[in-house]
Amino acid sequence: MSAVLEVVNIGKAYRTYKRELHRVGSWFGWRVPPKTETWVLEDINFSVEAGEAVGIIGQNGAGKSTLLKIITGTLKPSTGHVNVQGKIAAILELGMGFHPDLSGRQNAFHAASLLGYTNEQIEAVIEQIKEFAEIGDYFDQPVRTYSSGMQMRVAFAVATAYRPEILIVDEALSVGDAYFQHKCFNLIREFQAKGTSLLFVSHDSASIQSLCNRAVLLHKGKLLKVGTPQSIIDLYNASLADPDLKNIRQDDSENSSGGTRSGTGEALIDRVLLLDDSQRPLDTCSTGQRVSLTVTIDVHEEIDELVCGFVIRDRAGNWIFGINSKDYGHDLDNLVPGQKLALSYDFDLNLGEGTYSISVALTRSHRSHVEKNYDWLDLAHVFKVVNVSKKHFAGLVWLDAQVSLTSASEGPNKTPEQITP
Repeated sequence: MSAVLEVVNIGKAYRTYKRELHRVGSWFGWRVPPKTETWVLEDINFSVEAGEAVGIIGQNGAGKSTLLKIITGTLKPSTGHVNVQGKIAAILELGMGFHPDLSGRQNAFHAASLLGYTNEQIEAVIEQIKEFAEIGDYFDQPVRTYSSGMQMRVAFAVATAYRPEILIVDEALSVGDAYFQHKCFNLIREFQAKGTSLLFVSHDSASIQSLCNRAVLLHKGKLLKVGTPQSIIDLYNASLADPDLKNIRQDDSENSSGGTRSGTGEALIDRVLLLDDSQRPLDTCSTGQRVSLTVTIDVHEEIDELVCGFVIRDRAGNWIFGINSKDYGHDLDNLVPGQKLALSYDFDLNLGEGTYSISVALTRSHRSHVEKNYDWLDLAHVFKVVNVSKKHFAGLVWLDAQVSLTSASEGPNKTPEQITP
């Protein structure tokens, strides 16, 4: 594969000068030292291959939007350069470039012309743009009468009227309704199958894990890591609780699954075991099997309140199910150094066939790990599920459905005839 996008040593600094003449002179190569200099991006390097989807994630202020503006050419970098092979279509800040007094149709013509399309090319797809946006007669009304979701519909329809080599999507999709988001993601997947590369910026970890092959983590203007979506999302979640990155460990050795561990260490996860009803460790389980997840905890410092929770994730890293001790009525308060705790969660493992992982966390709050994270361990246990006793079903969850049949002509009060499976 060849790279369709290369970001090479990109940096961006915002500078102030003692005189405005000095700023103007700097545009023409004068070496005028700035009064102040603030770097919002430094030494960013990554590439995107043809047909690849790369997610970009980071906290607010990490430099994501600045980087995208540099890639699309609306902002000039202070250092480095961007190599692009092919046409870029970008959906960045919502409604950027739309004139509020022009109609959706007029703005669509204007936006498409800025993408390099001729009037003939735009005329050929303008009704297609209207149809995809699904805003009806509003398409010929002023944009100032639009909701934010309607603006996003038109912007996305324009950007995807012709399949680009590179599609860049910022957080704009998050303002759309669920129906249109699904419609957009389906079109993105169709484009990917035909060779379009995707650069996708979002705080929605499920979307990044679903759409992307790799992910990039930006942190305070620097590239922290490029890796698999799951490892990057895990590292991002850890950075939310530890912005200075002092207590984060991520094992990337050859024989490691790459699990992320973070926390301040007042209490530590000692062991995580998945057990059957005879207390035997399980690496392979059957759908519907009764299991016990046992977490052993070592307390190292005085803790006024501790919450132990876990989440089961599928192979792509999507959260399937999670609970914590606080929500189930177990208050772990006033803990002292040297204390050892063991919590067991018993449940029927009603999961479909596949590979799953368990992440375990020890925190102070049962609603957020950002306030106080004692210990968070991703990939604490990996297991496989096979279906040996249930009927064949599709999906991730076994719901034990019952099927009945009623003659529609006999009315709803007729006792259904039970169909024996």
